[in-house]
Amino acid sequence: MKPEKKQILIFGGTTEGRRLAESMCAAGFFCTVSVATQYGEQVMEEMPALTLHRGRMDAGQMEEFIKKGRFFAVVDATHPFAVEVSENIRKSLSGMSLPYIRLKRDTGIEETEGKNLRWFRDMESCGEALQETTGNVLLTTGSKDLSAFSKEELRKRLYVRVLPNEESIALCEKQGICGKQIIAMQGPFSTEMNEAIIRQFHISYLVTKESGNTGGFYEKVKAAGNAGIPVMVIGNPEKEEQGFSYEEAAEEIYRLAGEKPESPKLMVSLIGIGMGAEGLLTLEAKEKIQRADVIFGAQRLLEEVGEEKEKYPYYLAADIIPRLADMVEKEDRYKPCIKAAVLFSGDTGFYSGASKLYEELKKETKEKRLRADVEMLSGISSMSYLAAKARMNWQDAAVISLHGRKANIMETVRREKKTFVLVSGLEDMKYLGELFSGEEWNGLRITAGYRLSYPEEEIMVLTPSMCGSLEKEGLYCCFIVNERTAAQKVSHGLKDASFLRGSTPMTKEEVREISICKLALEKNSVLYDVGSGTGSVSVECARLSDEIQVYAIESDREAVELLGKNSDLFGLTNIEVIEAQAPEGMGPLPAPTHAFIGGSGGKMIEILKVLYEKNPFLRVVINVITLETLGEITDLLKEFPVKEEDIVQVQISRAKKAGPYHLMQAENPIYIISFNFLEGLTENENT
Repeated sequence: MKPEKKQILIFGGTTEGRRLAESMCAAGFFCTVSVATQYGEQVMEEMPALTLHRGRMDAGQMEEFIKKGRFFAVVDATHPFAVEVSENIRKSLSGMSLPYIRLKRDTGIEETEGKNLRWFRDMESCGEALQETTGNVLLTTGSKDLSAFSKEELRKRLYVRVLPNEESIALCEKQGICGKQIIAMQGPFSTEMNEAIIRQFHISYLVTKESGNTGGFYEKVKAAGNAGIPVMVIGNPEKEEQGFSYEEAAEEIYRLAGEKPESPKLMVSLIGIGMGAEGLLTLEAKEKIQRADVIFGAQRLLEEVGEEKEKYPYYLAADIIPRLADMVEKEDRYKPCIKAAVLFSGDTGFYSGASKLYEELKKETKEKRLRADVEMLSGISSMSYLAAKARMNWQDAAVISLHGRKANIMETVRREKKTFVLVSGLEDMKYLGELFSGEEWNGLRITAGYRLSYPEEEIMVLTPSMCGSLEKEGLYCCFIVNERTAAQKVSHGLKDASFLRGSTPMTKEEVREISICKLALEKNSVLYDVGSGTGSVSVECARLSDEIQVYAIESDREAVELLGKNSDLFGLTNIEVIEAQAPEGMGPLPAPTHAFIGGSGGKMIEILKVLYEKNPFLRVVINVITLETLGEITDLLKEFPVKEEDIVQVQISRAKKAGPYHLMQAENPIYIISFNFLEGLTENENT
């Protein structure tokens, strides 16, 4: 356990200070970071265990601030040139027993040896030397020490690069530096950016502090060397003083807290990178890849990204997870996390291996074999890419994958005007050509994409026979367009004449449609059609969704035969005919979610009791003709707990022609009763 609510106090808005704060917060420590300026506050990332304090303090104010806190260590991570601030921190701690850790910046100059560097002990001596020169000066030492370069002749030649905040700009203006002389930009700056500024402002001398790699020192020296100008360097004033490196400071904090560091946490990004060419990467994906410590993916994907990264040609969980575990075991123990990017072609949510890897990583985390946070980043799918290249839309396309799987593609193409197909390669394209070679498929158009996004990319419009003549191996995908599909209705509403009937009673068309609406079926409902007659209700309900299962319960032999014929007439496989009396025939069936009762054979109370036992939340719709049956049912409903009870009378009249006239002929009124069972029937109520 970390000391309860006890914190580390870190002074300084430097890169080293931010890195240490992020590491310690990630490790579970509480950190208070004290920064002098608003800019120092802005560049700190928000973290749950982090508290920020903004404002400059003298030694007395620091002492008061420290005494109010519950700190077990104080880290001085201020800039190496902030000598006065470091001195104030040490003074504030002089009467306390709190440990002081000076986090030093590595400002080694090995990489700059042999360059045109001129060294100075302080700003003043550098300013005096520049007064003896001619030409423009790029000052990259910040805004606080401008007074050392404020003499009028030199000031006119200065171009000052400072942080983009009001305080820095105000200090420049106070010293008479304004307008185009102020370059307000936030680093870090690349060699190329430094060179561009040198060229733009015709710089003859570049002035910098010996600030090390995190301060962009080497990029400045290299840019000046490329431009052929000298670099005036103010040496690090604390270079010879004792201090802690980042690793040493982290180790000391753990020692003081009586803790041992945990293994690094994994931050895994599963990234869809489009077809493979780097130009299809999203900006978010580029950033994650750039920040990754290691990258995984198929070899063809790795070739396009992360030139200087550690890379492994793995895309299966069985290969990736052991490698990640090995990295956690061997990584720097003070590193808070290891960032891994796993690349997948196309989009992570479109027939991608990303989902399986995500589940495996979550399983490893749940079972505490790894500590991993996993995210998915979308990419451009082959379907959207091909649609754009072929100048067609894809929102109305059915989607099928033949990539390592089987699918009933012929039925899909038969009923859909447009079908997108993912294929494994040339062999699958030839298979499509054979599959659609019959006369039924005349006029079929196949828009195929080959090696999408690569230089060899081809977009082709083919007939089935042309698919058979393709020769190039590689990745394909295609849209199949069938203009000859029949229009499909999206609601129930069959005419009575659509059914085979004979002498068996049938729920008439208008009553049937109202009753089905009252059922309020869902996509995967289980429906009992009790006393189903010709099966008109069963057929219409079964046609609403392939996932609806209908049990048509009927005892009359002629009606049972008609049920089977009507089911076959519409090619339905989700109707099961039960030749039995109700409720006896319902016993072995799965529990229903809905029931329609068109005929009860005088056993309404028995049927309702069995239905309630099977599902005390069942949705029920009943059709009755006689007032006696209506009265019986309304009395029965008093014995069951129900809700949403509804009774409507439907009177249908049909027009009959009488010579040149139309006369309305009334049919028997029908009562449609609907309700939901409500769990709560008692034993006494069930007798």
